[in-house]
Amino acid sequence: MVVQDPPTTTDPLSVTYYGRTAGTVTWRKIGTTTGVASGSHATIVWPNLVTGTAYEWFVQVTNGTGWTVGPTWRFTTDGPPHPVMVGAGDIASCTSTGDEATATLLDDIAGTVFTLGDNAYPNGTALQYSSCYDPSWGRQKARTIPVVGNHDYGATEDASGYFGYFGTAAGNPTQGWYSFDLGTWHVIVLNGECVAVGGCQPGSSQLTWLRLDLAAHPNTCTLALWHEARFSSSLDTASDMNYQAFWQALYDYNADLVVNGHSHMYERFAPQTPAGVSDPVNGIRELVAGTGGDSHASLGTIAANSEVRNIDTYGVLKLTLNPGGYDWQFIPVAGKTFTDEGSGSCH
Repeated sequence: MVVQDPPTTTDPLSVTYYGRTAGTVTWRKIGTTTGVASGSHATIVWPNLVTGTAYEWFVQVTNGTGWTVGPTWRFTTDGPPHPVMVGAGDIASCTSTGDEATATLLDDIAGTVFTLGDNAYPNGTALQYSSCYDPSWGRQKARTIPVVGNHDYGATEDASGYFGYFGTAAGNPTQGWYSFDLGTWHVIVLNGECVAVGGCQPGSSQLTWLRLDLAAHPNTCTLALWHEARFSSSLDTASDMNYQAFWQALYDYNADLVVNGHSHMYERFAPQTPAGVSDPVNGIRELVAGTGGDSHASLGTIAANSEVRNIDTYGVLKLTLNPGGYDWQFIPVAGKTFTDEGSGSCH
């Protein structure tokens, strides 16, 4: 890029570069090049770009007394895009239009769709799945990996509405847990309805499976999804010690990210231990996205290590699973402005 000072001055220029992933909100400073002679080229290295991804950038140029802003430019990096997962929990009710609004967001986002449980209110019956969930989020059924929630067991002890609707995608109907690889990541889906499947404690079938699965998949990056959050600032669904054993197993095997619903809000936690102690080196980050459209929560006591919270915005959580790290972005429904985005590294 060539930068030019006005012809009446010859002061050296300072060029500051700003960039963002195309379609996101926040501009971030890439860096500054100083002492640039007028009429010469200025360059900078933009590190850690993701293959197959569109970016936008612009520069601000100053000679120390005035400044100007250049146009916004766009480019796409070479190579296939990294896997994307997008979804939320606490989704569809025939008495709410929130799920229709979040489903519209999914229509424009490529990748794997996930649910985080309580997918069809109020009781997860076959009729509620066909009448309330299917007309909205059901458009994405062929690319959905589901999670079961407590309301999905609301009408029957075996969550037959949930397992009947999603079929083999939901795993063994007597279990509801499964795992798969996506790109370089290992993704684990757990069943947080502990009573219905013989418990979540040490010695239970599910926790035994989880530890064996983690040992068999020593991927650099691991993501786990289930319904109820171990940590939450919701007044209605506060932090839940029932999932301490899940967290301990994941922590012992260096998992990186946990995503939950149940709390009808969005919340982001800093990386932490299973006991809720800040651990920026080996800790697991938890993201709560119970924002699929059913209803909103009330805020209770702010949990330790909670970084961001919102209780009035439906939306979806978009995860980009990069080799060695991940990007997250909360995308609000039309008419709302709250968003949250960032990046993390795998252990």
